[in-house]
Amino acid sequence: MQFKTADLCDEYPDSLQVCDPGFSSFGGRARFHGKISTIKCFEDNSLVREAVAEPGEGRVLVVDAGGSKRCAMLGDLLAAKAVENGWAGVLMNGMIRDSADIARMDLGVKALGTHPLKSVKKGVGERDVEVRFSGVRFVPGAYLYADEDGVICSACALSPAGA
Repeated sequence: MQFKTADLCDEYPDSLQVCDPGFSSFGGRARFHGKISTIKCFEDNSLVREAVAEPGEGRVLVVDAGGSKRCAMLGDLLAAKAVENGWAGVLMNGMIRDSADIARMDLGVKALGTHPLKSVKKGVGERDVEVRFSGVRFVPGAYLYADEDGVICSACALSPAGA
């Protein structure tokens, strides 16, 4: 599906939530969309590792890492696993690392920035719970659309005009 978030905002102005600016694009796929699966964690990417090891089925992994800028929550190995298992993308409310390698992968990745330090691994966090950040409420099963202009969220799948 070809889409532009700007066009979707024009077509569905009352049906969308729009993320506050602040995410940078790091993946090799500039535009991505899919059903949302969520993780809520802080400086521990154990659940991210578990999620990307499962079949992605074109979903988008939304990770609320609390906006921490003290360590990376996604690196090249986990991003490669996400590609291998069919995830469309990752929206990270936190940091990533290995950005040059991730830029060459067929995966959408938006994050707050980069940090070379890896996270701890204690298995702490929650999966498929509602998370809120950047002015948006992300609910598992809702839909995320991301491109060069931003990130939007919808309770249902959207069909752009002319599609």
